[in-house]
Amino acid sequence: MKHTAAAVAVSDDTRGSFLKWLERVGNKLPNPAILFLIFFMVLALCSYVLQLAGVTAVNLKTNEIIHIRSLISAEGLDWLLTNLIKNYINFPPLGMIIVLTFGLGVASETGLLQTLIHHSMHNIPRKYVTLAVVFISLMSHIASDAAIVIMPPLAAMLFYSMGRHPLVGFACSLAAIYSGFTANILIVTTDVLLSGITTQAIRTIDATMTVTPIDNWYFMSFAVFYLTAVTTFITEKFVEPRMGVYDPAHAQENLTIPDVSPEEKKALRHTLIAAVLYLAVVFLMAFPDNGLLRNSQTHSLLGSPLLRGVIPLLCGFLLTVGLTYGVSIGKIKNADDMIHCMTNAVKGLSGFLVMAFFIAQFIAAFAWTNMSTMIAMKGALFLKDVGMTGLPALICFMLFGQLLGLFTSSGSAVWALLSTVFVPMFMLLGYHPAFIQAAFRAGDGALNTVALVNPFLPLFLEIIRRYKKDSGIGTYLSLMMPYAMAFLVMWYALFIFWYLTGWPVGPGIPQRL
Repeated sequence: MKHTAAAVAVSDDTRGSFLKWLERVGNKLPNPAILFLIFFMVLALCSYVLQLAGVTAVNLKTNEIIHIRSLISAEGLDWLLTNLIKNYINFPPLGMIIVLTFGLGVASETGLLQTLIHHSMHNIPRKYVTLAVVFISLMSHIASDAAIVIMPPLAAMLFYSMGRHPLVGFACSLAAIYSGFTANILIVTTDVLLSGITTQAIRTIDATMTVTPIDNWYFMSFAVFYLTAVTTFITEKFVEPRMGVYDPAHAQENLTIPDVSPEEKKALRHTLIAAVLYLAVVFLMAFPDNGLLRNSQTHSLLGSPLLRGVIPLLCGFLLTVGLTYGVSIGKIKNADDMIHCMTNAVKGLSGFLVMAFFIAQFIAAFAWTNMSTMIAMKGALFLKDVGMTGLPALICFMLFGQLLGLFTSSGSAVWALLSTVFVPMFMLLGYHPAFIQAAFRAGDGALNTVALVNPFLPLFLEIIRRYKKDSGIGTYLSLMMPYAMAFLVMWYALFIFWYLTGWPVGPGIPQRL
């Protein structure tokens, strides 16, 4: 049965009114940086009021009485002025993200990531196209936001060139990237950012404990294969039949994926050789018992330079393959060209660098005022008193994070806010902070595709209009809603399954402390 644009448009007046209201409210929310500035001012006022009221709490570990310290005081002003720069510089994700971006910048600016995606997708057997698009889209997170810009349009063009509905390709790719945003076999910037924020939140309970970027690796790696299989099934059995046969009359001309040039193929071969050599060197340094990348005391991988140095090693890998490709293709002729690639990549971090400043101040102030500790203690006692200490408490936490995520475009900003309260609270209930981070990640992503507070929404609408000229937000939402609901069920089902099995979420990382 053939469908027209009306088949994917929202026709219900009530639903349309709700979507318009949601869009209007969402557009009025400030930038995350300003949002955290507002949070900081609210925190200052609350700390002042609670100090005046003499509110206290008892540390459940030490039985120490916790008093609130006010930011609106001579002591608070002195702390802020003397620690403002230190709070920013010591913000854990800051240095890690910048270092990783150096490598990503070379790999992206030389065109390696784009060519690799083109080449991979163009050589996929027809019957595995959907599965491959979903899998590659999940793995493309290594390119960060570049994946959102590159993958869905490529998937749409691929489906179009094969005579399939292009919007199905667009939708399944975008769902994998956005609703499956934190799932990856590789260690990507999301792992770095979230683990850094989690480590910062832990300090109110244990100043010596850290969460590394690899601590959710088991859970996230399993999620890749699980989400790939189920998303492929949903796409081919439900979404594509509903969309029907595509009418090419609605498409623009020449919407096909160009072949990778012989020069690019040759450069990819050189890059593959460089990648294998780099990985071989790392392997030889990590897997012999006396390897330089093993723990010098225990000769194991736990606590080894390999795991603690994931970011520098990953940056080195990206620089190796990026430089090899760039030199082979002629885009890097000298050292200045390499530095230019890094510089352009760091320019793209400007928004993050500004946002990180305000997040760092808020997190540091939240800890200094003892507000986070007090909320964690009282919250833990409340959950114990109502008997909500296991899976129900974790699911409520996931739902709360998901609700906040609908109204902000930054998942890391949501985690920066929630982690300061919930990580210490659940630690006091006996859960490992990396497990709480995994719970947040499972609850955060599902509805990303239907959140209207999204800086990429204009891009998505423009891509859809290439294939359906009369499309709008209703078209986009009705296209993505089945995936949003499916991912909502998939993520929660996976987390509940993982919780019940008791499996570790990462190497040496149990669910309970």
